[in-house]
Amino acid sequence: MLPEELLQHIAQGDANAFRQLYELFKARVYNTCISYLQNEGDAEEAMQDVFVEIHHAAGSYKGHAGASTWIYRITVNKCLDRLRYNNRQKRFSFLTSLFHKDTGALMHDAPHFEHPGAKAENREQSVMLFKAIRELPENQQTAFILKQIEGLSQREIADVLGVGEKAVESLLQRAKGNLRKILSDFYKPNEG
Repeated sequence: MLPEELLQHIAQGDANAFRQLYELFKARVYNTCISYLQNEGDAEEAMQDVFVEIHHAAGSYKGHAGASTWIYRITVNKCLDRLRYNNRQKRFSFLTSLFHKDTGALMHDAPHFEHPGAKAENREQSVMLFKAIRELPENQQTAFILKQIEGLSQREIADVLGVGEKAVESLLQRAKGNLRKILSDFYKPNEG
């Protein structure tokens, strides 16, 4: 059954159709979530949020875009929502307590992140790339992740973002330029 047909059946309460859709999209949704959130727990929670949203909103799917585009749009929005929530929580934590009250140690170090799709010999470069991706503006981050990590076409990305293909091309060029700049600061040779 096609994903569009599965959504119609889900809207009618078909649990088997939901399981089929979940199996069809779980890897893609998780990969997108982990690329954004860079934390397995957050990615798993966001993935659950995505599928809950799909289950509740299946009846609102009108077929104007393909089902995969619709699901990517939900995924991107849930990831951005979680990033915003995490950033608010970090700011709140920062304001309420910078240091552990017993040890005096800094309490809020960023966790170390390794993308599960990166090969062992490329782990260090992967860590730096994902750290740099996190510094991009949201729209550039989304375009870059969907193109370079998820392998979507510019047309599909345009549909997910609700912009034209030229805008996607521009976002990708700016993202690559910004990443070059961010990464060149890291890879400067040691002087001395």
